[in-house]
Amino acid sequence: MPTPPVYVINLDGSADRLASASAQLHAAGLTFERVPAFDGRGLTVAEFPDYDAARARAYMGRPLRGGEIGCYLSHLRAARRVAESGALVGIVLEDDVQLSPDFASVFPQLLDWLAAQPRDWDLINLGANKHRIYTVLDQITGRDGSYQITRAHYFPMMASALLWSREGAQAFVDGHDQIFAPVDNYFRHWLTRSDRGLAVWPPLTATTGVVSDIMPNAKRSAEDRHTFYGLIKQRRLLVNKLLALRHKRALARR
Repeated sequence: MPTPPVYVINLDGSADRLASASAQLHAAGLTFERVPAFDGRGLTVAEFPDYDAARARAYMGRPLRGGEIGCYLSHLRAARRVAESGALVGIVLEDDVQLSPDFASVFPQLLDWLAAQPRDWDLINLGANKHRIYTVLDQITGRDGSYQITRAHYFPMMASALLWSREGAQAFVDGHDQIFAPVDNYFRHWLTRSDRGLAVWPPLTATTGVVSDIMPNAKRSAEDRHTFYGLIKQRRLLVNKLLALRHKRALARR
């Protein structure tokens, strides 16, 4: 499979983060296109016509912040670039990505493996922070160890390093209606139901650990949470896990 286009989401003014991502990608032999991030930090949620406050409260148990909505819209913008590129797949990275030492050797093997498979997937998480409820499809060997390619029934959180299929990126763009969850929560919601998510484990990327420019205040206030926030969260997790287990059992029976 040809080397896919690479898109790096970067906020205007975040030159140091872009330079870091650029240096790593250059060392890995990859060129990239910058995607200007949507800056939602100074906006109130009422200023986002795509935001569904009632559904966010019902699904997440709390309102979203402007930065979270901006991050979602940034990924939507990047997915649109992938869909319009004409390439079979496309990489979307956030600018705080940290490529593993094995990335340059393992990623081409992943592309070769994908080229020989049916495109029955929409999105691959390359930088999952945790990985649960999955089926191992194959294994790739790098210089520093082995990496599993998995059917990620319970799609992992973190959206710092994603590999889209063109069809998956188009499905995300076409399916966009109202924002009711942070983008990584939405990917889990969507892909746990469709079972069209894959992952690489251990992850091929991490994050640099610097504070997010798009969402600088990581600590959320409990003041606006739903009275039953804890129950809503546990219900969301339980439903997603049950769906994932059902998909895992169905795949095992094939």
